[in-house]
Amino acid sequence: MRALARLAAAAALAVLFGCTSTVTTTDGKPVPVEEPMPTDPASRARLAGTRLELASLYFGRGELKTALVEVNKALEAKPDYGQAYSLRGLIHAAAGDSGRAEQDFQRAVQLDPRDGDTMQAYGWFLCQSGRYGPAEAQFQAALAQPGYRSPALAWRTLGICQARDGRLADAEASLTRSYQIDPSSPATAFNLADVLYRRGDYAKARFYIDRVNARPEQSNAQTLWLAARIEHRLGNRVQVQGLGSQLRSRYPQAPETLAFEQGRFND
Repeated sequence: MRALARLAAAAALAVLFGCTSTVTTTDGKPVPVEEPMPTDPASRARLAGTRLELASLYFGRGELKTALVEVNKALEAKPDYGQAYSLRGLIHAAAGDSGRAEQDFQRAVQLDPRDGDTMQAYGWFLCQSGRYGPAEAQFQAALAQPGYRSPALAWRTLGICQARDGRLADAEASLTRSYQIDPSSPATAFNLADVLYRRGDYAKARFYIDRVNARPEQSNAQTLWLAARIEHRLGNRVQVQGLGSQLRSRYPQAPETLAFEQGRFND
């Protein structure tokens, strides 16, 4: 799926007002009334694009029901809209409806077999379902598309999927490739550090997790806990206690803080 959530709130409101009119009831409250569906293909395509932008915006906010309404309106305007099926697949997956998500992703790939964003999204869905082989095939297909604009994301999700499958050497290679493309991504640095920790390369793991924790807005209970486990393996007690203090002060109720207090460094 392409980067669809570009509308600011004001623009979204303007679009909504452009797609509806209102009537006033006896209690004085305006009620939106849908305008008739345009008949010419160009207008329908524009309407579908607008609805998809709104659906993406709502999806990003976690408003799944509203996102689903908007993406269905996009498909009503343009039934062969591959990106809309891809987004609807993500919405269904987030809502826990794997069956419908699968159908939507397959339809999206069928409609636009060269859309690397759809392949990446479908691959991540498959990975989360534990279907690692088919997931990797989708990631590799996305990376093979000429002009694909999100290779760092595809390499990262491929690496995470390989790590879940226990293929740590392959995961390290994929995540390293992602990091080389986009070294600013805290998600890539964290997952690479985690894989290196699991492989016993503690000094290298420390390099990547320290880059995340060096910026408080990027760090969280998971990143601090991973750093503490790495320092524990390296025998650095002072650093371990310092990280524990951060966990206690910033995330006193987090499971990672409880694990630290119980000394479960080898979990």
